[in-house]
Amino acid sequence: MARNTVTRLRCRRASMSQYDRLPADLRQWLATAALPWSAQSALRLWQRSLRTARGDTHAARAALDRAEARLVARDAALVWGPSHPAALLAQPRE
Repeated sequence: MARNTVTRLRCRRASMSQYDRLPADLRQWLATAALPWSAQSALRLWQRSLRTARGDTHAARAALDRAEARLVARDAALVWGPSHPAALLAQPRE
């Protein structure tokens, strides 16, 4: 069955064991994520966010939200056109 999604993200097949090994806070965030994150890329971003936030999980989750919003905004221009409200967030400010 063809997937009804349009995104620039590559599709990868990951085992559930990779997902199960993720930290609980990250798994919780992924459960409500708007995009189909791979376990590997989500973990990489989570670890970087935790380092930047000095271990603050709330700040790390906020960083994941911002990263996802940027990706959604970038893809919105392709899917719905450059005048879509989400696509306007991705445009550089002058």
